[in-house]
Amino acid sequence: MAEVLLGNTVSLSQPLIEGASVYWVEGRPQEAGRSVVVRWAAGAYEDVTPPGFNVRTRVHEYGSGSYTVGDGVVYFANFADQRVYRQRPGEAPQAITPETALRYADFIVDTARERLICVREDHRPAGREAINTLVALPFEGGEQRVLAEGNDFYAAPRLSPDGRRLAWLTWNHPNMPWDGTELWTADVAADGSLHNRQLMAGGPAESIFQPEWSPDGVLHFISDRSGWWNLYRLPGGDVPAECLYAMDADFGMAQWVFGLGTYAFESSSRIVCAYTRDGQAHMARLDTAAGTLTPLDLPYALAFPSHGRIVAGQGQLAYIGTSATRPSAVVLFDSAGGGHQVLRASTTVAIDDGYIALAQSIEFPTENGLTAYGYYYPPRNRDYEAPAGELPPLIVTSHGGPTSATTGDWDLAVQYWTSRGFAFLDVNYGGSTGYGRAYRQRLNDNWGIVDVDDCINGARYLAARGLVDGERLIIRGGSAGGYTTLCAITHHDVFRAAASYFGVSDAEALARDTHKFESRYTDNLIGPYPERKDIYVARSPIHVADRCSAALILFQGLDDEVVPPNQSEAMFTAARNKELPVAYISFEGEGHGFRRAENIKRALEAELYFYGRVLGFEPDEVIEPVEIENL
Repeated sequence: MAEVLLGNTVSLSQPLIEGASVYWVEGRPQEAGRSVVVRWAAGAYEDVTPPGFNVRTRVHEYGSGSYTVGDGVVYFANFADQRVYRQRPGEAPQAITPETALRYADFIVDTARERLICVREDHRPAGREAINTLVALPFEGGEQRVLAEGNDFYAAPRLSPDGRRLAWLTWNHPNMPWDGTELWTADVAADGSLHNRQLMAGGPAESIFQPEWSPDGVLHFISDRSGWWNLYRLPGGDVPAECLYAMDADFGMAQWVFGLGTYAFESSSRIVCAYTRDGQAHMARLDTAAGTLTPLDLPYALAFPSHGRIVAGQGQLAYIGTSATRPSAVVLFDSAGGGHQVLRASTTVAIDDGYIALAQSIEFPTENGLTAYGYYYPPRNRDYEAPAGELPPLIVTSHGGPTSATTGDWDLAVQYWTSRGFAFLDVNYGGSTGYGRAYRQRLNDNWGIVDVDDCINGARYLAARGLVDGERLIIRGGSAGGYTTLCAITHHDVFRAAASYFGVSDAEALARDTHKFESRYTDNLIGPYPERKDIYVARSPIHVADRCSAALILFQGLDDEVVPPNQSEAMFTAARNKELPVAYISFEGEGHGFRRAENIKRALEAELYFYGRVLGFEPDEVIEPVEIENL
């Protein structure tokens, strides 16, 4: 039942250590998707965020970096009004920013000057693009000071241990942060102003990730200048940046959200870090004095790609960990003893191993003599056995982003399908992270082509090996994965059915109408707009809907600012007019991604019901029917 996926299940993100306390954010589907700061200390838990508040920022729309803690005081962005609130222990939250169209994210505490430093996104004047800056917010509220301005985007402000230097990242259109960013530093005067600004690393063709100061004040960062996101440090003076451990592996990740971090300092010369190699996540200790990287034997690796953050404090480290056999969890790691403790698991649901399909990492040939990657899950349900000689239908999933990645970690949503007799393929198509810069850049100018080819070739690879039924192939995806899905069924005749979750159907509309963070993203993925409008039209599923070759179900949040509802509505109308089996389900109050338990449940069950009607089987559970046109 879909309820199993949601019962006692939360999302976990943004761990933080202060003193003897560990904090994190829980997203709770059962509370209408509300995000809550939780504190753990001495074995006891408490909700810090009171009812009526939702810790979530809308900077870049994707947010994160939505709170921080200083001397036990929690500062957070509230979703409803996007104001910053100060919450002292035992007191109600108090707003410290005005009630206006300003948004804030990526907070750090500047204790010496009694202020926060953060990213601010200004939406006040209508008819122009939002303005992003680095600002300082007094603890008690009042006048805000702009510290850095003039570029399109800012992120990751980080103060040195003595509070005398500030580092930050910045970049400009049309780059995304995984394309090219700059690392800057400045001296911080006693009055809080910045002086002696210096460009330390980066540029339009180098992606910098996670600037961080070591305990002895040496600036570290991750760069992909070698073709891989590796760790570097700047010793100071005229000494160039030094690579700490050269490796064909990615220690960084795509900065879709704020507050990501894949390494933390145990001491000035010892770093606990995470990296992906060949699509697999690893944890290790890097001794910078000896130049050695030692794997850590932990049951949990850092959660790539969306919740990656390791934080340190008082000889311990905390992170959101995942594995192939355990749900994601807040993990506390003892640096000295090497032991770990699970503070909070994302779900208390216990599932018998007889229903759990484990991911099998695969690589397969794709176009132009290249190789693509993915995770294959065979169907598994101890209570059922397929008829002799019958191969399972296959669901191919294309992840969102598209500059993101999927992993083979525990995912109850995958098990929902494999326990119902479907084989499942999660594809890391060209453009995905975790395989180096060159693999990421395969998608440049080729979105809607490379990703689609890799999904199709992955399905054909499994069919050729006799693992799945090549006549019962399904493709699904959300956001950019929804675009891949729609391109696959309008430009190819391979799949019987498809599900698009808030997917892009009109690339031209996306270039015109989306939010600032992604407003020039398609310049690299497709081409400059409007100069290459012809390519946008040719690659937009809505313009070739008459070629649609599969039954289609669409899901859409009506408050989506990333992919507006008119994209799904237009695709539904076109498919209906072509007399294809098609269904459209929308949800009020949902944005780009569903957060409410009842809507997540409805979408999953509706998708299963739709596949059953199209492929000719009856789900073995009671599901509210879906209205399907032209069935």
